[in-house]
Amino acid sequence: MPIRMLPDTLVNRIAAGEVVERPAAAVKELVENAIDAGATRIEVVVRDGGKSLITITDDGCGMTPEELTLAVERHATSKLPSDDLLDIRSLGFRGEALPSIGAVSRLTITSRPRGADSAWAILVDAGAKGAPQPAALAQGTRVEVRDLFAAVPARLKFLKAARTEYDHISDCIERLAMAHPGVAFTLADEGRSGLRLGACGGEPAEARLARLGALMGRDFQDNAIPVDALREGVRLSGWIGLPTLHRPTARHQHLFVNGRPVRDKLMVGAVRGAYMDFLPRDRHPLLALFLELDPQEVDVNVHPAKAEVRFRDQALVRGLIVGSLKHALAEAGHRASSTVGAATLDAFRPETLATPPAGAYPLPGGTPAGRPSPWEGGGFGGGFGGGLGQGPAAGFGEYRQPSSYPPRGLAEQAVAFQSPFAPKPMGQVPLSGLDVAPSARPPEYAPEPLGRPRESHPLGAARAQVHNNYIVAQTSEGIVIVDQHAAHERLVYERMKTALLEGGVKRQALLIPELVEMDESSADRLLARAPELAELGLVLEGFGAGCVMVREVPALLGQADVKPLVQDLAEELAELGDALSLKERLESVCATMACHGSVRSGRSLNIEEMNALLRQMEATPHSGQCNHGRPTYVELKLSDIERLFGRR
Repeated sequence: MPIRMLPDTLVNRIAAGEVVERPAAAVKELVENAIDAGATRIEVVVRDGGKSLITITDDGCGMTPEELTLAVERHATSKLPSDDLLDIRSLGFRGEALPSIGAVSRLTITSRPRGADSAWAILVDAGAKGAPQPAALAQGTRVEVRDLFAAVPARLKFLKAARTEYDHISDCIERLAMAHPGVAFTLADEGRSGLRLGACGGEPAEARLARLGALMGRDFQDNAIPVDALREGVRLSGWIGLPTLHRPTARHQHLFVNGRPVRDKLMVGAVRGAYMDFLPRDRHPLLALFLELDPQEVDVNVHPAKAEVRFRDQALVRGLIVGSLKHALAEAGHRASSTVGAATLDAFRPETLATPPAGAYPLPGGTPAGRPSPWEGGGFGGGFGGGLGQGPAAGFGEYRQPSSYPPRGLAEQAVAFQSPFAPKPMGQVPLSGLDVAPSARPPEYAPEPLGRPRESHPLGAARAQVHNNYIVAQTSEGIVIVDQHAAHERLVYERMKTALLEGGVKRQALLIPELVEMDESSADRLLARAPELAELGLVLEGFGAGCVMVREVPALLGQADVKPLVQDLAEELAELGDALSLKERLESVCATMACHGSVRSGRSLNIEEMNALLRQMEATPHSGQCNHGRPTYVELKLSDIERLFGRR
């Protein structure tokens, strides 16, 4: 078969298959053109998920009739003045978007330059170009795409449902809006407004955070940490979420290079490395990072949709991201996200209750006149919408049967306690199965130190220990509940990392060496890594087949239970394999050791020990979450507690 030149129409349709894979890709190309044109307001209207209609209107610089004719030609662009593909300072540059879209749809472009007295329009129908015609339009450009992929029905069959395609369009516009907070964006679908973002003014950093809050949620805005670092001409800025604010997918990680949204594997891997010490492997942080560098140092022409980039100095970019994020997280100190307290308050709110099951007793004596019963609409204190029941007031002994009743909850215990059929000894009140005499006095608290009162510390002053695991502290603004095991686990972990950096972990010899029996493969695996474990403070020796003798342990672990520690380390090494050294997987090994060396759940602490733990948490970076990504404390504001009881 002889070689021949393909017709321009077919060439453009082939290009459309690379550049315009779905309606969202067309919207992306057209919105990027509007941003490059200096628009401050961009309106997007779609129908049927963009398959039937896409209209994009902007107030940019506009085009003359001659420029309109050139704009729909292949490889015609105004964004490469020096013809240097390594000096790209705009979002678009190839000149393929408009002719590719016009080759597979009915494309109409109407534009009016600034200062011109009239507008002009041009039509491209399935690749056939018309001549510019006079039209009506205010300043700017309107691009209308009808019946996308009508010229290639096979491509149309691969598109998803209208709602799915609309979601892709919305995601595309949101990413561009994050990078350009000074531009107002509007997205509507067949008359329904789906997205409306006003232009954010003020300081650039605050404007960017306001735009991120509008798109990623108020939780992110309230729990974001600023990042701003410069190294060898490469600048990284943006906002990252606290480690305790995480999601099951990486959908809320937004990365930008010179204002261009990208999905770069190098940057994603660097983010994962920075958060490695703070999150479980199946959780992902929320963040938006903006990388700015010389266009000569990055190649954006490696992907048809410009979604991937290639850095000239990859080590510099990775090191900048990892170092900057770790530094920002360290600056956050012990801070935990406010969503932890909000979730706790939601758990405290009573569920709608009605009739107790058979066997429960009515409240004797009714309720005072004019005050609703807790079982009636209005709830305890009247502070909750809907309260604990709904409907008219019930009389003495009258209840409503719920669809499902919780088993023996606090409300039932109160009913049973008040019942004349279940008398209790005078002076005793049942609480979680314990009888507490009213004469029992709270423990004597240590006197406050001279000068700064303990309540003024961020984590307050310890007041009690609950279930031998949770420390309750009072702050100047509310209360803090601390998980003593999770908190101390983070403290030990950070101290181990510091000790390693300072020259090694101090060891403590055991008076009587501990023998740990296990299967031979696990024992051999531990003994093969014995020199590396010795650097971490754990000295092991073989003691026959399937037995390991522990002579020394890290001094930081205190009186740790050696046998389960060694067994867990053997399992950890089996999972890590032999590809990496223990130093390269330091976070996993140290986390396992720290877990066994921390204050255990169930250990009773006195007030001074509890306060000492709180002060260490305040002085230790990352102490707001344990090594497994869980929060170490919950803060409840006094105003929120008062609202729980209807006092506000």
